[in-house]
Amino acid sequence: MLRTSSAGFGYLAFQALSASARANESALAPKATHFAPRARRVIFLRMRGGPSHLDTFDYKPRLTADAGKNSRYAGSSLMPSLWDFQQHGQSGLWISDAFPHLSRHADDLCLLRGMHCDQPNHAQAFLQMHTGSFQFVRPSMGAWSLYGLGTENESLPGFVSINPPTSVGGTQNFGSAFLPAAFQGTRLSVTDSSQRNRPVDRRRRGEENNEGLDNLRNESLTKAQQRLQVDLIHALNREKLRREQHAPLVEGAIESYELAFRMQDTVPDVMDFARESEEALALYGIGEENTDGFGKQCLLARRFAESGVRFIELGHGSWDQHANIESALGENCAQTDKPIAGLLEDLKRRDMLKDTLVIWGGEFGRTPHSPDANGRDHNHKGYTMWMAGGGVKGGYSHGETDEHGYEAVSGKVHVHDWHATILHLLGLDHERLSYRYAGREMKLTEGLGSVVKEIIT
Repeated sequence: MLRTSSAGFGYLAFQALSASARANESALAPKATHFAPRARRVIFLRMRGGPSHLDTFDYKPRLTADAGKNSRYAGSSLMPSLWDFQQHGQSGLWISDAFPHLSRHADDLCLLRGMHCDQPNHAQAFLQMHTGSFQFVRPSMGAWSLYGLGTENESLPGFVSINPPTSVGGTQNFGSAFLPAAFQGTRLSVTDSSQRNRPVDRRRRGEENNEGLDNLRNESLTKAQQRLQVDLIHALNREKLRREQHAPLVEGAIESYELAFRMQDTVPDVMDFARESEEALALYGIGEENTDGFGKQCLLARRFAESGVRFIELGHGSWDQHANIESALGENCAQTDKPIAGLLEDLKRRDMLKDTLVIWGGEFGRTPHSPDANGRDHNHKGYTMWMAGGGVKGGYSHGETDEHGYEAVSGKVHVHDWHATILHLLGLDHERLSYRYAGREMKLTEGLGSVVKEIIT
């Protein structure tokens, strides 16, 4: 039993302070948007390492025709795609044979074929993709989204990052930087297919998934004892706030303790697949050697999304194929193709795709040339990402690279434009969503981006 000393708060004062702490409106409470949103949530399918647009979504027949010729961009030869491209759906989008399942959803996809960013190095480009800056510590776009929207479920994190990388910026990619700590992402882990050496035992599937979040259970204290402990900590923190009036770290600690307490009951239920049908598991490729890991991530994304989580980021990599691109990229696509298609199908069945913005992509693309016809180098001047649902045009291709796929030449979308568009679809004006820090109003785009209105329904 927790007790207070005579030198500390009296018991009645403690009760009053703890009740006040719970009564105050949470920083994570739902907020009014700047205008009517088209999307209520985001699922970001992050392919770390720079997926080759030329072998996936950017069809370049001239590259095939000029194979083996010396590239005008570098002292190496042009290399065609190792996959055939076909037109799919009523829209006729060109998608490579590396994605046989996803291609059936061509009419849901909005391809951004004129993407470009500022840096050809992984760490810098990865940080810019997540935070808008490769030079300074800034809040992640997930944190900005949560800051602008608030959460729809006070018992779950508003921002979840599954399998974030420990390198290329580490925690900055899901951190809150100068925003209050309550807006940072909650990190979860799901074992990748390549790490599994045994099939999934479906009788234990829920138990396995609970391993994704550390310290989910308290083996030392009962629920009632934990409640007393958290209330006491809140009381002390509230007294510190009363004295100092402004202490963002303390406010963040209060939010984090309270959320962590509630998550003990809610997270295991969301991460338990026991109530999912065999058909649903098969839709995502769960239980299959290649697709089990990313399939679980995608199913968790759907479950978190329908439970009110605002921003869910999934991780898969590495797509950094300087060599052995045929086998390595083929394996990456085989691991993610069916789960992603299953996610889109499941969201449509539940009438959720219309207000869920699904995004796919990496920090940059790859070059059309290769020193040994075995791999592709980094290319930040032109690459492809795609969006689906959440107010974007389906079966639509925006922008293009040059005839060999090296540089964006029309419909160019910079990372700042990409961020501005994501916020816009969530009902947030990137020029108005700001936080005062270091004497000025800070923004995700720093006012540099423009909304890509051509892709919005």
